[in-house]
Amino acid sequence: MRGEGAPSRVVAAPQERTTKVLDGAWAVGFEASRGAPAQVTLPALISLSEHADPGVRYFSGVATYTKALELATGPEAGQSYFLALGEVEDMARVRVNGTEIGTVWRPPFRVDITRALRRGSNEIAVEVANTWKNRLIGDQQPGMVQVSFAPSAAERPDSPLLPSGLIGPVRLVE
Repeated sequence: MRGEGAPSRVVAAPQERTTKVLDGAWAVGFEASRGAPAQVTLPALISLSEHADPGVRYFSGVATYTKALELATGPEAGQSYFLALGEVEDMARVRVNGTEIGTVWRPPFRVDITRALRRGSNEIAVEVANTWKNRLIGDQQPGMVQVSFAPSAAERPDSPLLPSGLIGPVRLVE
């Protein structure tokens, strides 16, 4: 027989608001010897597989995205700030002002950056790792220098590329 418990109540979800959208240009650095240039500047976040440069389009490995974030005020007691990365293909590690914050590998791709955030200029760095599929396809394109090795190529030159990298939109959420 069930007894009467405490009355139930509805708990309101925490209120959040987007403080900033980190749109515009991002610098992207690439691991050496992976077929990509050392660095490019993206005017806006896109899938690397949509980039015009074949070295970027077929890149597989870790790409590091960096951007400055200016804050007029720093976090106050009781405030929390999250970096919402939007779409990430495939996993990301976040650093703010050189402090490692955490790694995310599934939606909602969101990390609490409160402890590293400060008033003024902040450096956001997001390292994104993707799979080898696009590189395996790229290595089969005419004129490309082979970067990867696979004992049996499951991918063909006309196989569709996967989305890759930090696609966003990236938002600072309070």
